[in-house]
Amino acid sequence: MDLKTLCEKYSPYDHRKRLEEAFRDFDRVLITSSFGTTSAILLHLLQQVQPEHPVVFIDTKFHFKETHWYKNTLTEMLNLNVLSIVPKNNENQFTQVDYTWTYQPDSCCFVNKVRPVDELKKTHDLWVSGMIGGMSNTRKDLPIFRDKGGIVRFYPFIDMTEEEAYYYRIVNELPIHPLEEKGYSSIGCTHCTRPGAGREGRWTGFKKTECGLHF
Repeated sequence: MDLKTLCEKYSPYDHRKRLEEAFRDFDRVLITSSFGTTSAILLHLLQQVQPEHPVVFIDTKFHFKETHWYKNTLTEMLNLNVLSIVPKNNENQFTQVDYTWTYQPDSCCFVNKVRPVDELKKTHDLWVSGMIGGMSNTRKDLPIFRDKGGIVRFYPFIDMTEEEAYYYRIVNELPIHPLEEKGYSSIGCTHCTRPGAGREGRWTGFKKTECGLHF
């Protein structure tokens, strides 16, 4: 089934139905989570649809302690099967002592986020993202399916607004990320994340708004 046909098929579905159908249409499905502010939505639906399916967490070694707490809390609450992957130790150590993010954040993200996923992409047909389209203008125009980096990308919540995401979490009594109460809307690594609405708190001082996993 080509991507245009997939988008047309999935567009009328609600978000749960989209996830259910994806597991029928694809055999090798990759689920990743940053355990950020809206991550609980995908994880909550996954627990209902495929409760034992692995969830991959990219541990950059730069995450907030609150993110690790949130990951552990959701893992226990939803009985998730979380697998952590890490960057190459020598490359990660270099970015730590070099402070690479201060002058070349794209390289830092590539080493610590993008490259660790490359091997996983080779053994999967579909990569599911919990990205909420309403979070930024860059994201809102993405299709439900697209080919990116040699793997089909699936965005079941790309048409969800921030308001809808907020109410989904309230209705389903999902815990919020501790930093959200402190004004953080989008949460990544400690050195590249500040409080702010949408994506405005990421990579302050740079034109960069994405880590490179999706764009």
